[in-house]
Order: sequence, then structure tokens, then C-alpha cells
Amino acid sequence: MSVNFVKCNSVLITGASRGLGLQMIKHLVGISERPKKIIATARNPATAQELQQIAKSHAEVHIVPLDVVNDASIEAAVQKVSSIVGPAGLNCLINNAGIAITSDLNSETRDSMMTTFQCNTISPLFITKAFLPLLRAAAGGRTAAGLNMLTRSLAVDLQPDGILCTVVHPGWVQTDMGGKEAPLTPEESISSLLAVVSALSEKDHGQFLDYEGKNLPW
Repeated sequence: MSVNFVKCNSVLITGASRGLGLQMIKHLVGISERPKKIIATARNPATAQELQQIAKSHAEVHIVPLDVVNDASIEAAVQKVSSIVGPAGLNCLINNAGIAITSDLNSETRDSMMTTFQCNTISPLFITKAFLPLLRAAAGGRTAAGLNMLTRSLAVDLQPDGILCTVVHPGWVQTDMGGKEAPLTPEESISSLLAVVSALSEKDHGQFLDYEGKNLPW
């Protein structure tokens, strides 16, 4: 599948300092049909050396600080992104940021579970809510999230605004989270996933797709 973002003026990817988020940035800057503005967020941009190097050689890449569990950071990021995209708004939001805390029944704690839930489940909802005015300004934006029922709920709420909301599963990938035994390389996963995202249409609204665009059961 080919990736074509030529009609997409701007895309924002959370958690872009490493793993799949960084691979998305790498892939987008490597295609000719890329968005005019690629916004990469990172909790601590100063330590995201590889992302910084990409931004230095690609003027369309903008790095924005964002801690997805910090409301003040989210608000500041919205203001920064607004200044980048201007009145055209934000065309595509990809909620990618997430964490995985390795533990078992003996070592699991309430705090570790709540930290994971806060970052992986609650934050995407509030990130989408915060950037909704910019998505609405783009008149037909799209949001891809790594969540199930939350996305179904968002799909209902955002349908009147013409904003597509879809879950796209990246597969089991060889990253820090996925481990070396995973069958997919980041390049394989992201090249297919971005092709799916770039081809989303009304029929995909509220759906749960894999990285090849096939429907997955809820």
C-alpha cells in the first residue's frame, strides 16, 4: 500500500521521540506525498536526539513539548500547535504516546496500574478534547487512536463535526515495548499503518482496523 498525505496539510503525532512514533516521523519525511507540516511531540525534546536531527534537516518537522498526563503541558502544546498550523487547523491527530510497565501479579501495584491507565487510556481522550478546536477548523480532520471503546464513544461525539475517528492496531512490533521476538519491524508496521491512515474514509469511522486495514473484532 502507498502512503499519500498530499491532501493533508498537517499531522500531529504524540510520543514521537522513540519507537513507533519516531518511525512515523521517519517514514513521513521520506515520502514525496508528505504533509506540509509534521508536528512531533515529546515529553522531553532535549533528550530526543534522533528526532532533533530529523527536524534540523526537514523544515516541515516541528517538535513540540508535550507531557500527555499534564494538563498545563497539554494546554501549552495546543497553543504552540495553533501557531504552527494557523487558521487552516489540524488535519490529522495520531494518539500514539503510551507506556508499558513490566510487572506480574506479585509486583503489580495500584500506582503502576493507575500510571499506565492514565497515560494509555485517559490521556488520549483529553488530548483529543484539547485539540478538537483545531481539528474542527480543518473541517474534516481525522484522529487515529490506540484504544477501543473510547474511540467508539469519540466516533459518536465527533461524527457531526465530520471528524473521522478510528483505532489502528500497529501489530506486534520489535520496539522497546514489543521486544525482539515480535514478528514485525517498525518499518514494516508503520509503512502499512500510515497507508491505512492516509486512506481512511467515512466507512472507517468508529472502526477497529489492523495495520493492513482489515477490520478487527471489538
